[in-house]
Amino acid sequence: MDWELICAELELWMNSLDQKPSVTVVAEQTKHEPWAVLLSTVLSLRTRDAVTLVASHRLLAAAPIPAALLAMEEEQIASLIYPVGFYHTKAKSLKRIAEILIETYGGQVPSTMEELLALPGVGRKTANLVLIEAFDKDGICVDTHVHRICNRAGWVATKSPDQTETVLRAVLPLRYWKRINSFLVLYGQQICRPGKPRCSVCVIKAFCTSYQKP
Repeated sequence: MDWELICAELELWMNSLDQKPSVTVVAEQTKHEPWAVLLSTVLSLRTRDAVTLVASHRLLAAAPIPAALLAMEEEQIASLIYPVGFYHTKAKSLKRIAEILIETYGGQVPSTMEELLALPGVGRKTANLVLIEAFDKDGICVDTHVHRICNRAGWVATKSPDQTETVLRAVLPLRYWKRINSFLVLYGQQICRPGKPRCSVCVIKAFCTSYQKP
């Protein structure tokens, strides 16, 4: 697989948009502050980027540190993050996360996969994205877009995002680990969509087995 060319084409395409995933925007705006990245990543699950960005800004304005969020009632948190997906559940998780950060980590976000996965509402996708955006560590963040595109193109043959991450860790050159999510999230939203992929304008169709099939 020519990952060099695939990623080069995706990067050219993404740069032409002047657009970035919401968590990346929050990370850059806050100088990659770990609490802001973690909060935004939790909010982003099953939520459109535009909604995530607005909700993240609202909540961070009210709770720039874990202690401020812990002082809030769950209903207040839920009101600030509405209409993100599962906003009541996320409000509860975020309050518990803030409590754990204060009690266990002195109010700081931990920087290891194991510690992040122990936080409520944090799975491998969230943990990887926090490690990448907040701590500049190598990770592969696999969401539904990355999982779908990699399988549709024939780069992997997996049944879950976690399996896709495992395979990509074995075959994807390390220099692309941090960037593959940002490439494919936007591509999955605009080009390689779930129901009607726009194959006619796809810049990587030469590397897609689904497109090549007669």
